[in-house]
Amino acid sequence: MELPTERVDAWAHFDAFVEEEHERLFEALYFVTGGREDAEDLSQDAFMRLWERWGTIDEIDDPTGYLFRVALNGFRMRRRRATAALRRVMPVPEYRDGFAEAEMRADVRAMLLTLTPRQRAALVLVDLLGYSSEQAGRILRVRSSTVRNLASQGRRALKSAEGARDA
Repeated sequence: MELPTERVDAWAHFDAFVEEEHERLFEALYFVTGGREDAEDLSQDAFMRLWERWGTIDEIDDPTGYLFRVALNGFRMRRRRATAALRRVMPVPEYRDGFAEAEMRADVRAMLLTLTPRQRAALVLVDLLGYSSEQAGRILRVRSSTVRNLASQGRRALKSAEGARDA
């Protein structure tokens, strides 16, 4: 079985292109990845992607640029996948600034102290502790509508105090 001449010519041109560009691509990928195996894998993948398009190589303005772009995109894709896999296996702990949290608590406390004791109690029970207005009403020994009213008044007072503080 004899291969068509066009196909033989395409292979010959591709082989020449690989010979010409392999070392440069490998070196660039070696510096990007820091490892020989990764650089070799990525360069082989890039050449395979280029071979898949080799029949329409005339439509690609810069085959060398395309080759390098494919290789670097492959590197970025591998790095993203590795990072995502690492996060699933070992979640990154959230950094908490103790000083900022202490300042925030002090600010919230100072703002809550500007409210009446009943407004403050309603807000703490409903908004901070998550009780329903019915539950908070039983705790405070008032109707649930009174709790909703006190919490609403407290929120308005906090908003106006915050607005005055920012102005």
